[in-house]
Amino acid sequence: MPDMFCACCFNACRPRYKELVDNIFPANPQDGLMKSNMDKLTFYAMSSPEKLDRIGEYLAQKLNKNIYRRQKRFVYISMEALDQLLLACHAQTLNLFVESFLKMVQKLLECQEPDLQILATQSFVKFANIEEDTPSYHRGYDFFVSKFSAMCHNNEDPVDVRIRVRLAGIKGLQGVVRKTVSDDLQVNIWDQTHMDKIVPSLLFNMQEQGDSVQASDAKEVPSALAEACLRDLLCRAAFGNIKSVLKPVLRHLDLHMLWTHRDQFQDFCIKLFKVVTYSVQAQYSYVIVQLLLSHLELHRSDSALVRTGIVYVLAETFTIAAGGSVGPSILEVIDTMLKQLWHSVSRQSSDMEELENEKVFQKKCISTIGSFASNLPSYQQMDIMMFIMGKVPSSKDIDDDAHDMQFLLQKITLEGLLEVSKKYKAADISSAYASATGLWEPLLKMVLADDPSIRSITQQILQALVDRHDAADKFAVPRIVYDLKDLDVTREKCSRADYVFMKKHGSEFLFCCYDSLARTNNELENFTSAYQTLALLTLTFQNDELLIDLMRFAFSIQEMGQENQTLGIQHTCTLHGIVASYLSLVTHLLGFSGPCTHVEEVIENRRKVARHLLPAFVFDKKAAERSFPTTLNIKKHLLFVKSEIVEALKKHGQDTSRLVTPYTPNATDGLESARSLSDIKSISMTDADSIHSSPGVERKNLTEEITFDSIKQMMLNSPESSRAVEQEKQRKIVETFRTAPFEEIVARGEAKPIYERLNDLLSKVHLAPVESLVIDRSSMDSLDLIDGSRDNKDVTEPVPVYEMTFPDLFVY
Repeated sequence: MPDMFCACCFNACRPRYKELVDNIFPANPQDGLMKSNMDKLTFYAMSSPEKLDRIGEYLAQKLNKNIYRRQKRFVYISMEALDQLLLACHAQTLNLFVESFLKMVQKLLECQEPDLQILATQSFVKFANIEEDTPSYHRGYDFFVSKFSAMCHNNEDPVDVRIRVRLAGIKGLQGVVRKTVSDDLQVNIWDQTHMDKIVPSLLFNMQEQGDSVQASDAKEVPSALAEACLRDLLCRAAFGNIKSVLKPVLRHLDLHMLWTHRDQFQDFCIKLFKVVTYSVQAQYSYVIVQLLLSHLELHRSDSALVRTGIVYVLAETFTIAAGGSVGPSILEVIDTMLKQLWHSVSRQSSDMEELENEKVFQKKCISTIGSFASNLPSYQQMDIMMFIMGKVPSSKDIDDDAHDMQFLLQKITLEGLLEVSKKYKAADISSAYASATGLWEPLLKMVLADDPSIRSITQQILQALVDRHDAADKFAVPRIVYDLKDLDVTREKCSRADYVFMKKHGSEFLFCCYDSLARTNNELENFTSAYQTLALLTLTFQNDELLIDLMRFAFSIQEMGQENQTLGIQHTCTLHGIVASYLSLVTHLLGFSGPCTHVEEVIENRRKVARHLLPAFVFDKKAAERSFPTTLNIKKHLLFVKSEIVEALKKHGQDTSRLVTPYTPNATDGLESARSLSDIKSISMTDADSIHSSPGVERKNLTEEITFDSIKQMMLNSPESSRAVEQEKQRKIVETFRTAPFEEIVARGEAKPIYERLNDLLSKVHLAPVESLVIDRSSMDSLDLIDGSRDNKDVTEPVPVYEMTFPDLFVY
């Protein structure tokens, strides 16, 4: 009896909070938490917030006992009570209670039973969603990051338990990120130590999709939940934290060798970086590209399979992140890709499989450059092309010792340029040419290279730059054009800017095509490329005058096939086939019936007796190799006659003066000597007003050098004979400028250096004083009226055109 009385006295002396905590536990654990008593405990905690830390300590003690005694039901009741207290109380002293709460969660996570670990994770997630009034500077989450990461790699059986534990681990990591990332005063979750645990755990679950159970809710699948957690992590990452997340990603792919697989693993890499690129802020997406390029540089000495896998990911990332790349970062990307290409070309290996892998890598690098450029505006694409053109090794720089290697570098760089040029579309060719002279001029010179493959690639680049209507594929194989509707091409009138451009620079393109067609080491692809270039030029610059000039060029190709004896039979037949195809196109674009009729008649004659002169035969590889004639004798009715086409064009009122003048390429200087399509016949000699455009200019007669012989000759000869000789000389000069071809006049002008020609020309003219230039015609008329008594003979009359003295030299 005294013992019972003593116990009752001690119970009466127990603290109030302990009594309230004890009352929430039922006698039978199956009954669960006592709701009414829990409400009393909650009211007491809110009324006396200073008791929260003691309540938490006491609950922790009871939890430890229940865990030790394996009373799981009481453990669930303890955690439910803690959760309700956390949600209900928001006092400043909550930090002390949280410390006890985190100790209880940690204790549960240390247990080996999966159910208790899941219970602890659920409580932690609820805690993570609570916004605390005051931050805690000393609280750490290192244990939770490590434990939740370990749960993400759980491999226990059965599978359903494994999935539940992994889901709990992912949710726990998501809770840690949400709890710490929003407060700079909390622990730095972006520390590399934490990221090296969090990111690989998420990637492991994203990759492991085979063990996922079929659930109705996609969020309950570990791979989907891990992807959502990774997106959430990247969305919260600032500029300085992106690398902390991406470095573990790259390290994970390296360690698990996911780059080298071409099946679902490579698809996983591409999907992963799509998630990463779309999740980060748009202005930071270029950082991903830079990290991938740096990673590619680190793996320079690895196998081609590894580098190809990285480039595959780069290609997909470029389509998303290229829009955010501006300024030097664009050229940095291109420079890195070119270096990778050159390094791949320079690698020598006796393993045929490795060489094939290197070729795959090179092709993927080239296509990646193109995919990067396709997402940029046209002016940046032009900058890229000029940059790549500057990187192309010049033919002059190729050493004899390393000729093969330098040639491969030249070819692979041009292929990269070709890929970019396919993405470029210029609205105005003239403006594109003016803004990128550093691209066009070296490119036109590269067409004159000795190697046929280099010429073919360069021709394709020119076609891509000129083609504004995607018509290159329609001229892939030369063929006879009977109706323009069969080609299905877009026709538009040539603008004034394009017309001026073609008049000024068209001969440069034509000279390149002429030189390419004349090469004896041509392959069939070279002939096709040259024809495509001519056809695209014709389609782009549709102007009657320009088309007639291009017809003159076609006749020069026909003459080359007839007169050049060094060309083989197959080469000659190919030229005639190209001329037939090209003239059929030009005449139909002109739209005049006369030229079309003549071209169709010649083609029909060839179809009857000389099929080897038609493009259908020439560009058929199987038929051409076995059926070319051993001797070639082309009769007149099988050739296109220039005079007949000239007469037909005259009937339609066209100016044929340019067509009559033969096209003569200047092979000595190449592009430097070609300047314009126009010739001397296009200059009218009746335009005498141009002579007066420089007022005050007087001509001086040609002076001869004074020597003893010249003085003696003057004394012996009569003045009449000297005058006759001078007149004959002037007549020959006038006749030369009226009738000689333009090329002959240019050749005469190029006999001396330019500075000597200028000196000779300037020495033959005399400039009047400046004062005489400021008197206009009205003032001269008024002076004549005032001074009526002046003799009319003193007034200098303009010299007629036929009495003018032409200079010996012609400067253009």
